[in-house]
Amino acid sequence: MAGNSQRRGAVRKGGKKGPTVGSGGQRRRGLEGKGPTPKATDRPNHKAHKAAARSGERRPSGGGRSGSRKGPASSEVVAGRNSVVEALRAHVPVTTMYVAGRIDSDDRVREAIKTATERSIPILETPRGELDRITDGAVHQGLALQVPPYEYAHPRDLVDPEKPGIPLVVALDGITDPRNLGAIVRSVAAFGGHGVVVPSRRSAGMTASAWKTSAGAAARIPVAQAANLTRALEDFRKAGFFVIGLDMDGDVELPELELASEPLVVVVGSEGKGLSRLVAETCDQIVSVPMSSAVESLNAGIATGVTLYEVARRRRS
Repeated sequence: MAGNSQRRGAVRKGGKKGPTVGSGGQRRRGLEGKGPTPKATDRPNHKAHKAAARSGERRPSGGGRSGSRKGPASSEVVAGRNSVVEALRAHVPVTTMYVAGRIDSDDRVREAIKTATERSIPILETPRGELDRITDGAVHQGLALQVPPYEYAHPRDLVDPEKPGIPLVVALDGITDPRNLGAIVRSVAAFGGHGVVVPSRRSAGMTASAWKTSAGAAARIPVAQAANLTRALEDFRKAGFFVIGLDMDGDVELPELELASEPLVVVVGSEGKGLSRLVAETCDQIVSVPMSSAVESLNAGIATGVTLYEVARRRRS
């Protein structure tokens, strides 16, 4: 019987159905999971990952000077024959011009190519399908420009005792139209201002549209970006500036402004909401522009221009 028992034990050890000695660890490792399945967008070979990558390449955002921007800035694409020609005439910074292969040439195309050649802007002949992708499906008419990200200044860069004249800065609180920003930059240049400050969030940025509206002034007037506008205004006050805010219900009317001869920050609020509460509380004075009762408010760009003109006039007198 003992012999039979030994033979059965031998069969169990060497047979296919019995467990092999020392196999426990291997079985446990075989049953261990490899973690959660990655999302489709995280798998390089999945079509969802490739689609997300293409979408990220063509997502535009604003642009221009040495600055305080957080995170990587992306470039902007200007599409369409009229838009391209206008951007080139306004000297908007351009890194590349894309021209569709076998494009039907007209005066705009010839002017764009001539201008780009004179300024040594690289010109790339691009298949229309690729141009559709670059412009995110916009009506490009065979022409597009790549505009580099704008390099914003830091607000403290505008506090420069070496600059001639009494310091004058404009800060924008909730201005979201880049054309208003461009018009304000132009007014700052016209009336001897030293720069413009915009918040880094919920605000217009220096896009190609802002560049065009500034009519070249954006190349001379620095635009600074503040992570916190209220804190930036407080820093200006510590540096010796007075801060005035423009609002319909002002403490004084513009012709009675006595602070014009002092270093000044003029804060302009949005047309719909005006100055935000914290910004208004930071101002030394709230100033209103006198108007006919038939007009409720002025466009932000026009109100800024009128105010800067009055400040410049008082400083000359």
